Amino acid sequence: MNAIEEHIRKTISKGSRLDGRKLDEIRNIVIEKNLVKTAEGSARVKFGDSEVISGVKLSIGAPFPDTPDQGALMVNVELIPMANPEFESGPPGIDSIEISRQVDKVIRESHVIDMKKLCIEEGEKVWIVSIDIIPINANGNLIDVSCLASLAALQNTFYPLVEDGRVNYKEKTKENLQLENTPLAITIGKIEDSFIVDLDHEEGKAIDARITFGILEDDTICSIQKGENSTLTIDDVSRMLDLAIEKAREMRSKL
Repeated sequence: MNAIEEHIRKTISKGSRLDGRKLDEIRNIVIEKNLVKTAEGSARVKFGDSEVISGVKLSIGAPFPDTPDQGALMVNVELIPMANPEFESGPPGIDSIEISRQVDKVIRESHVIDMKKLCIEEGEKVWIVSIDIIPINANGNLIDVSCLASLAALQNTFYPLVEDGRVNYKEKTKENLQLENTPLAITIGKIEDSFIVDLDHEEGKAIDARITFGILEDDTICSIQKGENSTLTIDDVSRMLDLAIEKAREMRSKL
C-alpha cells in the first residue's frame, strides 16, 4: 500500500474524503443523450469528472442455437490511455472485461430488454443489440457510470430502416427499442468499518472490498457481484445493500 492509499484510508476513517464529499455522497451527475449520429442510440454520462460515452448498434443476425426465438446482447468496454494513463492499448484487460460483464449482468438479469421481442424469424433472423462503452475521463466508479450511460443510450435507441432484408443505417425509423424497466448499478466500497459510494480512482485502489448491486425501480435486486479480496460479514452486506437502495433512489431521479 502506497502513501496515497494510506492517507485515503486514514481520512475516510475520520468520516471525510479527500475531495470534500461525505462518505455517502455521489458526485454531480450529468446525462446527455443522442450525441452519436451514427449509432441507433447514444449517451454521455458524467459523475463529477468521470465521463463515459455509450453507443448502441442494432444489427440483424442468426440467433444462438439454444435460444432460436430470442435476440442477442453484447457489451464491450474499451479503456483507452487517453482516459487514464494507467490504461494500456491492446487487447481487453481484466478491468475492461470486468466492467463489460458487470454492465451485461445488470442489463441481462433485470430483463430490461425482452429478448423475444427482438426475434424477426425464429431460428433464422433476430436483432442483435451491441453496446459499446468508452470512458473519456476515468476517475473511478466506471461500473456504475457505464451502466447508467448504457441505460440512457438504450432509452433513446430507434430501429434503423430495413429495406429488402438489408439494414439501411442512414435512416432511422420512429420505432424505438422497448424497455421493460430501468436498472441501475450501485457500487458500495468498504474500508475497515466505513462504507463509501461513488469511489474515485484512487479510492477504488484503497478499498478492502466492494459490492455492485443491480437495482430496479421497486428496490428489487436483480444482480449482485463482489469485488476485491477481503471478506464481508452478513451485517456488512446488509448495510451495503441498504445504502445502495438509498443511492439508487437518488440516482433514479436524474433519469
